[in-house]
Amino acid sequence: MPTFEPSDNLQQLYFDVKKYVELQAEYLKVEFVEKLTILLSTLLILGLVLLFAVTALFYLFFSLAYTLEPITGSLAMSFGIIAGIYVVLIAIFFLFRKQIVIKPMVTFLSVLFLTKNNK
Repeated sequence: MPTFEPSDNLQQLYFDVKKYVELQAEYLKVEFVEKLTILLSTLLILGLVLLFAVTALFYLFFSLAYTLEPITGSLAMSFGIIAGIYVVLIAIFFLFRKQIVIKPMVTFLSVLFLTKNNK
């Protein structure tokens, strides 16, 4: 039966703790990269969806302006009405920015960065 000296045990403990700390640091890096990838891909997808939505809205409002021309008698008046609709939409967005943007973003980021992954 081999006998171990206390110094051998302390040295082994030191190496084990050192390896554990290195593995934990590596795990934190991998977890950070994973969450950063999720965040960036979500932002990219959201940006593309917003770009397509704004483009579609632009063309819909453009067609609405031409549809309103016979009713208003003037294309300039139709575009003025569309501009007014945009101003109202911007005001609504500004008034409800906490519910529309801030709360969902805080919820998403807190879930992403503050919850443990249970895979």
